Parts: sequence; structure tokens; C-alpha cells
Amino acid sequence: MHQHDTAPADWPSHITLSPFDDANAQLVRTVAPKGWLAPVPKDRYHLVVIGAGTAGLVSAAIAAGLGARVALIERHLFGGDCLNFGCVPSKALLRAARSWHDARRAATDFGGPMVSGDGNFSAVMERLRRIRADISHVDGVERFKALGIDVFLGGATFVAPDAVRVGTTDLRFRRAIIATGARAARPAIPGLADTPYDTNDSIFSLTERPKRLVIIGGGPVGVELAQAFARFGTHVTIVHSHAQLLPRDDPDAAAIVTASLIADGVRLVHEARIERVSHDGSQFSVHMAGEPHVVPLVADRLLVATGRTPNVEGLGLDVARVQYTPQGVTVNDKLCTSNARIFAVGDVSSKLQFTHVADAQARLVVANALFFGVGGGRASTLVVPRVTYTDPEVAHVGMTREEAASAGQPIETMHVDLRENDRARLDGDTSGFLKVHVAAGSDRIVGATLVAAHAGEMIGEMTVAITNRVGLSALGKTIHPYPTQTEVFRRAADMWRKRKFTPRVGRLFAWWFRIVR
Repeated sequence: MHQHDTAPADWPSHITLSPFDDANAQLVRTVAPKGWLAPVPKDRYHLVVIGAGTAGLVSAAIAAGLGARVALIERHLFGGDCLNFGCVPSKALLRAARSWHDARRAATDFGGPMVSGDGNFSAVMERLRRIRADISHVDGVERFKALGIDVFLGGATFVAPDAVRVGTTDLRFRRAIIATGARAARPAIPGLADTPYDTNDSIFSLTERPKRLVIIGGGPVGVELAQAFARFGTHVTIVHSHAQLLPRDDPDAAAIVTASLIADGVRLVHEARIERVSHDGSQFSVHMAGEPHVVPLVADRLLVATGRTPNVEGLGLDVARVQYTPQGVTVNDKLCTSNARIFAVGDVSSKLQFTHVADAQARLVVANALFFGVGGGRASTLVVPRVTYTDPEVAHVGMTREEAASAGQPIETMHVDLRENDRARLDGDTSGFLKVHVAAGSDRIVGATLVAAHAGEMIGEMTVAITNRVGLSALGKTIHPYPTQTEVFRRAADMWRKRKFTPRVGRLFAWWFRIVR
């Protein structure tokens, strides 16, 4: 793939994507075309959408499809974080890392060929950029123009409760949606701001594999990328402030992920207190307080993965009479802000910062905004699954045990170990389990955690069940193909049924079979 020494002529000056190769040039032409001619604005729009990430794109497309006059504003890249710096590039990276790992274990686990030596990390990243560019047209500027949407490229600022300015152009609106997303948070660590550290915005621009990588943060982004780089051959250290990785997840699930990372060579520093970070021009030093951390950690690259900060600055929210905090724009259950004309969706206002949540909220908000809530809904009714794409994956939906206890919901838990599943044993992927929480005294599913190689693909069955109030006994009646890992759901239902076979029920059956000849 051809790579330019300098940015191509059609590369907008504010775009920081690198390297300057054909794939990234194709991406930029699609999601941030240079010299874009803004349309003549309408006198008044039914809907103005600020931000062209998932939430904004879905909102704009639905409204335009219904016949509304829609304007869509983006200051950086169409597709937002998911396409450019998040879901898409990260999963391409993880898939490549898993293939390297599988190649190494082929001989020992499956009698396959012996594999040795280093792989081609540059080819991994080239593939990532190529696939990202190839699928970018779905989120591209031209596609949304073709949908009849007026596309404006530039920063947006509210200049009135019913008007927003892009450059020197004012757009009046009946309703507006703020969908400006979030960015990587920068923790208050002395010296960090003076170093060239990485976040998800820059880590996917690497062309050479770092020999040593320190990751600050033990949440999903940190552990996913730690495992990937370790499998590429990088010496990886995770430094985080909690007692366990993935602190929001089931402790048993976190323990399996921890064991998997350690097996891949990742060093873990739990409950760390970072005093300062420095960079001498060639390497980073991470200085931590207390024994045994007197000697600083040294690395070629430093990745900060400590959460997200909503993009609320520079929007003129005070002028628009929209309330907000450092945690984001404040909305009610119908996703409306303190200004009845303005709504907010996605990472800028949601505690659940996932692409699929942004998509789901966008589908609610258009009806709430344009049709007085008819056909819309409340954000609190959404049943949201989440997945951490480690190996094995960790998927969860509904209540955790702790959340059920806090809500005063008595539960019973069915626990199925993956070692009891034939397909998992055949695949050599037995590290994992299914936990299904049901309301005590019933088969109503209130939550589930699944740890398995393809947990993200499987958790949908639990999500459908909770959303549609399908009981665990009904899942047990469903035929699952053999051998598949989805049989764990039937096994959980069998466990629930066995619990209902009380001594009293047993005596009734015994009486029946005595009288039946």
C-alpha cells in the first residue's frame, strides 16, 4: 500500500490520522472531505443534529426518512469514535492478535504445525486501516447528503435557544439533538500532560510494534488492548487503582480474564498510586508510591485508558439554556434537556457509553423530539447488554447480583461451568461460565453474565428473553443445536427445573406411580 511522506492535498489540516497512506486518504475523503461546500440553509429545520457519530447519524437518517428537514453538523470525522478510533479498529486489532495466539497454540493443543518467529505487525495495522476505509462509506458524508440531509462541516455553537451557528451560518430549528459524544479522559497525574502519551485516538495509528507498553487503566479498553499487544509480543504492564480488573463486572468473570492476561504475559499492578509520569524523549517512566514500586516502570509507549469525558465544551449550552455537568448534558427519561426544544443522546449524556446504546437512544429520541413522544419511549426501559472483547469474552445483561441486592430484588442464581459443555471442550475453550439470575420463586430472568470465547455473540439470547419477559423455563424448551456453546442456556434451565423438584413434589410422584399400574 502506497504511503505518502506528507499529507495528501485532499487531507484537511485539522485531521490527525496517520500514516498518510492510501487507506487513510480514502477514509478522510469519505468522512471529512476537504473543500466541502455547505448547502444553502433552510429557513427553519425540523431537526438539527450536532455530531455525526452513531447517535447523530442514526437520528438524522431516521428523521430524514420520515420526511423532516434535517441538518447534520460535524466538526471532525463522520462516524465518530466507533468507526475511526473505537469499535472498528479495535476489533480488527483483536482479531489479528487472536490469530497470532491460535497459531502459537496449534502445535501444543491440536497437533498442528510448529510456529515460531515474529509476525508482521505493520501488516496487521495496514489491514486495520484498509478495512476501516472500505466500510466507512456507510457513515460517509456523501451518503447522508444523498438521504436529503443538509451536511455542515465545522464546529457548532448555540446562539439562541432555537438556533445554532456553524462558521458564519446560523441554522434555526424546531428541535435539536446534541450527539457530540465523548473523548478519552486525562487523569490528574503530575507530568502526564507534558508527555506524548497515547489514547484510543492515537494507538491505532501505530505502524511499529512497541517493545514495552504501560497501560494506565484496568477497564474494558485497557484489558482488551493489553491482551492484544501481549499476543503480538509486546511486554505489557497494566497499572490501575482497583483491587481487580474490570471492577464493574462479576468478580468471577474478572478473575478468569486476569488469569488469561497473566498467561499471555501481561504484568498487573493492582491498587496502584501513580505519583508522576515523565518522558525523556525516547521512553516513559511511571513513578508509583510505596513498596515494591520504588523503581519506576519504563516503557516505549504509554496508553491512558481511564474512561471518557463528554464533549460539552464550546457548544454554547448556557446560551441554549441547557443544563450540564462535567459528567455530560443532563436529560430526563425521554432524553430531553432543560430546554424543551433540545434533546441529547449517546456518550455526551448517557452513563452507558456504548455504540449500541447510542443507536438505541437515537431510535427513541426522534419520535420523542418530533412527534411529542408518540412512538418513542423512555431510556430507562432499554435492556442493554455489554461485552468486553478479551479472550475469553465477558458479556453481561440486566442486573448483577449486587444491583439486585441494592434494589431489594431476591434472586436465585443458576451457574453453569463451561467445562461441562461439550463444544467448549472440543474447542479447547473451557475457561468460562454462565450465571443466570432469576427472580426468587419464579423463572423470570433479571440478569445474566456469560464468560466464553464468543460470549458477545451469545448474550443476545438472554437480552431477548429479558426484553420480552421470556422465562428461563421457555429457553429450556427451545432446541439448541448440538454441539454448540449455546447449550449452556438449556443447561441453566434444567438446573432451575431440578430446583423445583422439591421433596414434596417427589412424594407426589412416588404416590402417583404407586397407584398407576
